Formats: sequence, structure tokens, C-alpha cells
Amino acid sequence: MRNLHGNTHGLKPNQLRRIEKLYQRRIPPREILTAEFARQLSELSHETNRQIGALIDRKGYVEYVIVGDARRIELPDFKRVRVAGDRFRGLRCVHTHLRGEDLTRDDLTDLALLRLDLMAAIDVDERTGLPGLVRAAHLLPLTAEHLDSNGAARSFGFLDANVPSQLDVDFLALMEALESEMARNRRNRRQSSKSDQAILVNVSTGHITDAEDSMAELRELAQSAGVVVLDEIIQRRTQIDSRTVLGKGKLDDLLIRAMQLSADVIIFDRELQAAQVRSISDATDLKVIDRSQLILDIFAQRAQSHEGKIQVELAQLKYMLPRLVVGQNSAFSRLAGGIGGRGPGETKLETDRRRVRDRIHRLEKELSSQAKRREQRRKERLRHQVPTISIVGDTNAGKSTLLNALT
Repeated sequence: MRNLHGNTHGLKPNQLRRIEKLYQRRIPPREILTAEFARQLSELSHETNRQIGALIDRKGYVEYVIVGDARRIELPDFKRVRVAGDRFRGLRCVHTHLRGEDLTRDDLTDLALLRLDLMAAIDVDERTGLPGLVRAAHLLPLTAEHLDSNGAARSFGFLDANVPSQLDVDFLALMEALESEMARNRRNRRQSSKSDQAILVNVSTGHITDAEDSMAELRELAQSAGVVVLDEIIQRRTQIDSRTVLGKGKLDDLLIRAMQLSADVIIFDRELQAAQVRSISDATDLKVIDRSQLILDIFAQRAQSHEGKIQVELAQLKYMLPRLVVGQNSAFSRLAGGIGGRGPGETKLETDRRRVRDRIHRLEKELSSQAKRREQRRKERLRHQVPTISIVGDTNAGKSTLLNALT
């Protein structure tokens, strides 16, 4: 018999055995649940005064049984089990609600972040323990065109609440239709652009107008780097979260939006600390870069001279050294290649700290010798009275474009 998950402390042996028997049940694949299974869940939940849930695969087998408390259940952590961007996890969650409430924010967040097929809650009659209405929701496929001017969109589709015996939904057909649309949206985006697809994030403690101006500049930088901007999120906070920058609720919204839009990368409009990058990347399983890294990527794309390429590589390595984490499962292993990982230094990002330091030392020596040669050329220009002209301007103002036009 497989193990129970969650809050089993204090349950009687007889109750534990009956809950474990849920693993022996099988639901017809095209049904969300049966009336008999709903009744079994409800009676156990009523008797123990705890929410009880099951994760059921598409063949109808019960893969996990979870026991919660009176208010919620905590689902197993699937974050390291990767799921294709155009598919759900292949598991639906069916659990009980003891207070007759609608699907909660926690329910919907679990649905989105764990990429579940469906989240269903069965009302338990407080007097009889019999099942009442079943409320269910699923994720909706989303494209950037579906966002309104405020970046809002419907994230979830809700089925009509009904008693278990009258749930008239072909579950497999519903999943097939949703995944087909997700795959079509993803395919269309890939065909229209081979570039990285990003969500831009600004978290500020200042005025919203300043944040909007900074976001506009970040958008231009991202476009200069060849990034397709799918969405922009601005959050104003009294204090920046030291761990994840964003607040928990906004981070959950970001994860849901990134998953629905099939984003590849999240770009923050501020410099991130190494621990923040790790926390956000672990939560999202996406590449996370900040404003400084985006600018370095632009330099890497446009560096032409040998000295320029050395300078870009040196800047990248110095930036990454304190953030470097060895191992294929680290947050920074996702930075190899693409936006934030281009240029001469991209193959060095997965090396250990000692090799990076050695490389930095060699590049600095090479730059020093380049500087000496440049100084010699400068003296020759001064001796021959060659005029010097400087082009000065803000970031992304068009300095390089002007120089290229003049030369």
C-alpha cells in the first residue's frame, strides 16, 4: 500500500486504513470523479474533520492521497518534475471542503503552479457528511494578445457547479482541447519569433510614474537585445522583499502568467543579489536576469573589436563570479545561452570559481597590454594633432547608431 501524505497525526488506525483504501479506487478516465468516490471522500472528511484529497491520473488511478486540516490540504512538491510547456501534469486534484466555500486562492494557485489538469472541491454536508456540489476549475490557454491594457486576463475556466452524479463533462476531451490550444499558441509564437520571450518586472518603493518610465527604458533595452516582451508587471511596495523582491502574492501571479504565456526568461528592472536570483529561479524554474545582465548582453551582441570582446567577457565574468553556482540544477545553469548568456564568456558560466578567477586574471593582463598599445597610439595622435570627438548620451539614446552612420 502506498503512503498517505500530509497531516495524518492523530488519526485512528481504522481511519488510516480506510483512507489508504482510496488508492484501490479507479475512476473512469472520461469522468472527473464518480458519485461513489465523492461519497467515500466526503464521509472520511466529515468523520476526521479534515480535508482529504486525491491526485488522479488520466487513466483514473489514484496516485496520491493527501490529508489536510479543516481549512486546506498541502499538495506534494512537484517543482523538480519538469512538464512540457504545452501540456498539463496529467493529474487532477479532487478534495473536500468542509465549509461549503468556493475554490480558494490556494486551490487556484496550486492548480496553476503545479500545472494540474483540474482542481475540484467537493462540499461536505456538515450534518450528514454526504457530498454536495462539486466546484471545478482548469487553466485557460493564454496569449499576449489576450491581455488587456492593464495586463489582466482570465487565468482560469470554471465548470458549472453540480452534484457528483450530474457532472456532465468529458474530462479527456476537455484536456485534449486545452492542450491542443496551448500547443498551437506556443507553436505560433515560436514560428513568429525565434528570440527569447520575456516578462519584464519592476518592483519599486518610489512613485509609480518613475517606475513606468524605468519600465519603458527596460522595454527598449530588451527590444535592443532582440527579446520579445510578452508582458510587463509593476509592483509598488513599501519595502523590497529581501528574498524574492516581489511579494508572495505577486510572485504567484508572475509564475502563473509566465506559465500561461510560455515565457523563457524573467527580466527584473533592478540589480538582483545572488540569493534573490536563486530564490526566484527555483520558484519559477525559468531563467532570471536583471538590468545589468541585460545591458551586458547587448554589449556582447555588438562588440566588434578584439578589445571590446575582451572587455565584455571580463565584465560578464566579474558579474557572474559572486553569483556562480556549480551544478546542472542550479539557478545559474539556466543562464547558459540566449539572453543574458551570450558573448565570448558564455561557455565560462558553468565553470568553477577557481577557473573563472584564472580567466579573469588572464583577461585583465591582456587588457593591460592592450591599454599600453592604445596609449602609444594616443600619443601618436597628439603628436600629429589629430582632433578627438566624444559622443555622450543616456543608455539606448543612439550613440552607437550615430557613430556607425558617421563612420
